[in-house]
Amino acid sequence: MADLLSDDEISDRLPEQWTREGDEIVRAFEFDGYLDASGFLSAAAGLAEDAWHHPEMTIRWGEVEVRLTTHDAGGITENDIDLAERLNGIHD
Repeated sequence: MADLLSDDEISDRLPEQWTREGDEIVRAFEFDGYLDASGFLSAAAGLAEDAWHHPEMTIRWGEVEVRLTTHDAGGITENDIDLAERLNGIHD
């Protein structure tokens, strides 16, 4: 099991455009339409599966909201930060 990050570690390492909401880090990725958002969701699901880390993802027209937490650790870990950075890399 991964170790929880401290509040300071989370603040220092939180990737660009991600926010903290309690025991999760959250970002809404924006797109020009539903199909672009769907393509991102598919790519994000592939990255998550490769990392064996499965975020909550909600798709809407032109937006995919991603919420990351490590459930078995009870909060935010290095795994969440790493996947957030990888997701930024396929969008930005």
